[in-house]
Amino acid sequence: MLWLNYFVIVSLVAACFAKYISPLLFWPMAFAGLAFPFIFLFNLVFALYWLAQFRRAFMISLVAGVFALPTAKKYLQFNNSEGGSVKSFKITSYNSMLFDLYNWRHNKETREKIFGNLADIDSDIICLQEFYTSEEEGDFNNIDSLTKLLNLPDYHAEYTITLRKYDHWGLATFSRFPVVNRGKIVFHTRSNNMCIYTDVVIRKDTVRIYNMHLQSISFSKKDNKFLEDIKKGNESEEDIEKSKNVLRRLKRAFTKRAKQVEAIKAHMATCKYKIIVCGDFNDTAASFAYKQLSEKLHDAFIEKGSGFGRTYAGEWPQFRIDYILFDDKVACDRFTRAEETFTDHFPITAHLYIK
Repeated sequence: MLWLNYFVIVSLVAACFAKYISPLLFWPMAFAGLAFPFIFLFNLVFALYWLAQFRRAFMISLVAGVFALPTAKKYLQFNNSEGGSVKSFKITSYNSMLFDLYNWRHNKETREKIFGNLADIDSDIICLQEFYTSEEEGDFNNIDSLTKLLNLPDYHAEYTITLRKYDHWGLATFSRFPVVNRGKIVFHTRSNNMCIYTDVVIRKDTVRIYNMHLQSISFSKKDNKFLEDIKKGNESEEDIEKSKNVLRRLKRAFTKRAKQVEAIKAHMATCKYKIIVCGDFNDTAASFAYKQLSEKLHDAFIEKGSGFGRTYAGEWPQFRIDYILFDDKVACDRFTRAEETFTDHFPITAHLYIK
């Protein structure tokens, strides 16, 4: 048991250091970061185990737990977040899952429910990832529908894929404030991943909103079934080969996100305005991607969030992978996560104000 405890402690230290090491340099560390919550809990169990036996080994697990506490706090918060100030504005980040274009939920009313959810949140700025719109006459001109329904007249949409000249897939930012500049950071991948930036004027201050969707893991149906079987304890003769495929997809996502983050950080370094970052990072708070993007920025969940803050509504990973970050010239007085969602992500909303 003691040697197993040592192994958990070494793994916990590795998980804490994973956020400092680029997957482009040493990608195996990224797996330790992904597993951080589980390793942290294992270490806690060992600490309680040794404590119950009045063994000195308790102190080893305790020291390791204290060392990992700053990382653990990014997963769990106990802030009191009631009401927003009069001078604050609301900004929401949401992976809209193409408004259920392909009827994944087997519910033809999903699109209207997503719209209704956004209308209830009633934000001044909404950043949408996995956005879809069509210029063809019909129900799926989502730009026209959202600008009218949400009373957000200004918008910025960029597309990674366009088919038949009028069907578009990409990202979109809708704003109640005037948009004075638009731009994008292209990742040069075949996936629906990109970063757009939108300069808006909020009460005489120009603020740059970065809206991003970083590299997805892109698990196939077989991969998801394999992970579900693992959770249920079902065994299969093909488990080894299936696990290799899952690891390959994770490794590819880690390395691609590292390159994407480098491009975004280089662009942010040239920005002369106040910065707000919204998006689906597809990675946890113990990751290299999060560490790089949150450097010198504040996390709205850590400032004013409460609970575990889980933003992914799917089976795995059940952690926080969607974020709202902001620089020192901006402050947060409230953070909320919607209790209900009709996609595989929960909308998150921050009440921010310019200092």
